[in-house]
Amino acid sequence: MPEQGKSGDGDTSYEVVVIGGGPAGLSTALYTTRLNHDTALVNRGGGRAAMMLDTHNVIGVPESTSGGEFLGTAQDQLEHYGTDLIRGTVTDVTQISDAPRFAITTGDQTLHADVVVFATGFSDNEADRPLPRTGRGLHYCLHCDAYMFRDEPVYVMGHGNSAAYVAMIMLNFTDDVDLLLRGDDPTWSEHTGELLAAHPVDVVDAEITDMFRDEEDPSWLGGFAFADGTTREYTGGFAMYGSDYNNELATELGCDLNDDGTVAVDDEGRTSVDGVFAVGDLTPGHNQIPIAMGQGADAGIAIHKRLRTFPKSLEELQTDAVTPPSAADD
Repeated sequence: MPEQGKSGDGDTSYEVVVIGGGPAGLSTALYTTRLNHDTALVNRGGGRAAMMLDTHNVIGVPESTSGGEFLGTAQDQLEHYGTDLIRGTVTDVTQISDAPRFAITTGDQTLHADVVVFATGFSDNEADRPLPRTGRGLHYCLHCDAYMFRDEPVYVMGHGNSAAYVAMIMLNFTDDVDLLLRGDDPTWSEHTGELLAAHPVDVVDAEITDMFRDEEDPSWLGGFAFADGTTREYTGGFAMYGSDYNNELATELGCDLNDDGTVAVDDEGRTSVDGVFAVGDLTPGHNQIPIAMGQGADAGIAIHKRLRTFPKSLEELQTDAVTPPSAADD
């Protein structure tokens, strides 16, 4: 179990501290705990997974499972195996010269760890209101939710390259796709504009003035009213206004970033700073729960190989061997 700091001020030492309580962070902590390393997970709450009304693309998990239920079950698993779950926001991570190697500040508590894992994800930039409820007509993940809108009228909000490409991709699911600029000028490239114009996507310039709900199920979107006096019906759609990566702590610690703001990592989640890992949506790749869980597993195993004591080399075993007592001690 974790040892209390020698100063007696409540500081706590761990082998591993995971920052972030989404699927990637939870999976990392599950692996490091079950591989017999003292682990704490600091979770401020919220996040993309917590907002899910339904869980998609996670084999073995019913789609009726909400994000809150999914995360709650994972937290129960971690507590069962002995992970310390700490609710709070980490405000500072500092590298220190003596072991443990990192000091992690959350609230009035300081944790110390040999290894730090960033699983802080990103935040989607929201469109202006009026907007339907997230998960009931407003969506952010095409790979998660496009299936829901097969042969249904769909909108995509946005004015950049990503919005244009998502609108074209949605033609694989339905032939009724509108791209809503909401009064903004397009910022996509000339090539993207030419490509978009060649696809059967209706680009709507006017701003949204109001929304109406589905008559059969008022929890869902029914459609939008526009400033030009028209109305259009939609089952749902996607807002594509970019994302802000929660990379501040990793940046302050000196971790290299990619051009898009993700933290640069190798195949097992190692960053450019020795002893620091990053997993999940904070890193490059598809933002999917199963992928995040796999990244957490890879990082957890890599951390175990870094921290474990055995097997030792023959040289280490010989150095550590206890010298037998001499005959004079008999």
